[in-house]
Amino acid sequence: MTDYTDEERRIVAYLRESVSKGERYFRSKNIAEQLGLSSKQVGVRLPELAEKTEEVDIEKWGRARSTTWKVTPG
Repeated sequence: MTDYTDEERRIVAYLRESVSKGERYFRSKNIAEQLGLSSKQVGVRLPELAEKTEEVDIEKWGRARSTTWKVTPG
């Protein structure tokens, strides 16, 4: 994880840990609350991380009031 920003590292680590516990669907605001970030900070980075991380697979899944992300092991 050398080419990640600190925020990206924290997001990927959180997603990796959560996926290992069986969670699969996430919203930016929930990730943000857990990490002390804003939902905008998380929401901007998730599409970027979907392209560059191989640790987890991040897929835009649904959109109701906010985007839901499906995350699976990489």
